[in-house]
Amino acid sequence: QVQLVESGGGLVQAGGSLRLSCAASGRTSSIYAMGWFRRAPGKEREFVAAITWSGGTTYAADSVKGRFTISRTNAENTVYLQMNSLKPEDTAVYFCAANTSPLGYSGNYYKPSTYNYWGQGTQVTVSS
Repeated sequence: QVQLVESGGGLVQAGGSLRLSCAASGRTSSIYAMGWFRRAPGKEREFVAAITWSGGTTYAADSVKGRFTISRTNAENTVYLQMNSLKPEDTAVYFCAANTSPLGYSGNYYKPSTYNYWGQGTQVTVSS
């Protein structure tokens, strides 16, 4: 089992920045990759960014490229999402997720079903 705890959400004005953190515990040695997803009110959960745990390969949705950066510190079992130039449309609950199987990951990193552990989520609200 892997447990994930997000932190760092909050209220920020458009153009501002926030950094989300996700701390993993439990069987962290089984983690192959971690990702961030978000769910805005009335919308489906969507992929934001992901990173492989050992090689550090990163993926990002087109809507956040150039504004959001995902990183990790293996020693602390923590993944971060640095969010800059925030827009009102970034308002959502942000979820951290962990994948424990490399099979087919590179082609499916954007699918929620690829991840088998999820955090509780943290609210990010961007005011205009």
